[in-house]
Amino acid sequence: MAVLGEQVRVDRKLNVNVNWIMEEMGVGQSFDVIRRDLEIAGRKATMFYVNGLVKDDVMTFILTSLAHLKPRDLTLGFFKELYNKHISYIQVEEEDDLHQTVDKIVCGQIALLIDGFDRAITIDVRKYPGRLPEESDLERVVRGSRDNFVETVLINANLLRRRIKDPKLCLELLQVGSRSKTDVVVAYLKDVANPALVDRVKEKIKAIKMDGLPMAEKSLEEFIGTSSFWNPFPVVRYTERPDVAATHLLEGHVIVMVDISPSVMILPATLFHHLQHAEEFRQLPLVGTFLRLVRLIGVFLSVFLAPVWLLLVLDPRLLPPSLSWSGPKKMGAIPLMWQFIFAELGIDLMRMAAIHTPTALATALRLIAAVLIGEIAVAVGFFNPEVILYMAISAVGIFATPSYELGLANTLVRIALLLGVGWGRLPGFLMVMAMVLMLLLGTKSFGLPYLWPLIPFDASALKDLFLRPPVPLQKLRPRVLHPRIWIASLIPSRPGNL
Repeated sequence: MAVLGEQVRVDRKLNVNVNWIMEEMGVGQSFDVIRRDLEIAGRKATMFYVNGLVKDDVMTFILTSLAHLKPRDLTLGFFKELYNKHISYIQVEEEDDLHQTVDKIVCGQIALLIDGFDRAITIDVRKYPGRLPEESDLERVVRGSRDNFVETVLINANLLRRRIKDPKLCLELLQVGSRSKTDVVVAYLKDVANPALVDRVKEKIKAIKMDGLPMAEKSLEEFIGTSSFWNPFPVVRYTERPDVAATHLLEGHVIVMVDISPSVMILPATLFHHLQHAEEFRQLPLVGTFLRLVRLIGVFLSVFLAPVWLLLVLDPRLLPPSLSWSGPKKMGAIPLMWQFIFAELGIDLMRMAAIHTPTALATALRLIAAVLIGEIAVAVGFFNPEVILYMAISAVGIFATPSYELGLANTLVRIALLLGVGWGRLPGFLMVMAMVLMLLLGTKSFGLPYLWPLIPFDASALKDLFLRPPVPLQKLRPRVLHPRIWIASLIPSRPGNL
């Protein structure tokens, strides 16, 4: 057997190849790795595959067609004629490296080795277990498509192709993980996306050196993202909706899809990308604008309502006389700051409990949270009623945030503001705000400033953040992405077109 570096060449002797693959894959130890010996036109052959990852009907058809071959049927050249004529399947390749052959076997392909030939035939008959596209629980809309992404990357690619039937849509397949060999797809429009951005994303993915990606897209984000440990703000946007992903592709963004994950990454992404929702574009422009403004107000209140109220109560000099009614009637035994902190921890605990609670018990959990904890805690004097009110409004604002990751980041900012107000009053509030602002100013998503279009200022783009523009007026792609074609309505010429 010829060995070139790490490459192990396929030997002409069948038993040498079979013994190497059996030892490498543990055939006989792993119950799902199958070896199938057969005879093709008088020659010995062996087939390897993983049970459960291949299409049984296709395998049956191929084996049936090969079983009827006679030596006289392969007169012009055994291997060449067998490969080109008698294996009636589309995705068939030759392979001369046993390492690559084994990699394809564990990915769900069939490897066929024939005695006397130094090449293997791999047949892509993968059939991964998975579910059909269905509506996402995180990004529901009243009207719109329900075919959201699933855990199979090929289906996700087809969902994108269905929405963008353009030959310029490029889906590049990469593999990450020396053991997991996870498929990662980088999707972009070749004549729209900035080539420097595409190259940067692919280089970061190719540079990953790790056994695998156990948490799929979240593990990949920590490799290619630009955030530090102390930065809670997400630098990529996640979506499970193909229409949202397609919209960003048309703008010049890059989409990264990871196999076994129904969430795809949109990059680059600013803070304001995380505040958009598909429902705004499923309604009329005026209605969509109203929904967007309500959502922005809710997000703003979720961060600042509780800290500002606590600041005004602890420092009555800042409270206007017209708002004197907003303070608590009595302070209670527990300081207000700790009441807010305990309430915050209670809300987060309930949120985690709701995730792990079966649907049949969800109603009981809500009753416990609302009645046994909320009302009784107020009745015994553990919490002031105003604390419960403002924390409830803040929680609703967090749940109204389209991005789950941004909602968690806003929660941490609110806690930091509460602690700053409790310990330093107005100077503490301003100090925490300055730190958060500096963090946001220093954050970039693949070279894109995180606060764009506010900083750097872009009046036209900033207006579109608050007013949902009609679709016919959305003719310009964001210049900050440096797209190759920045007029969305421009159709690029093709060879032969004048």
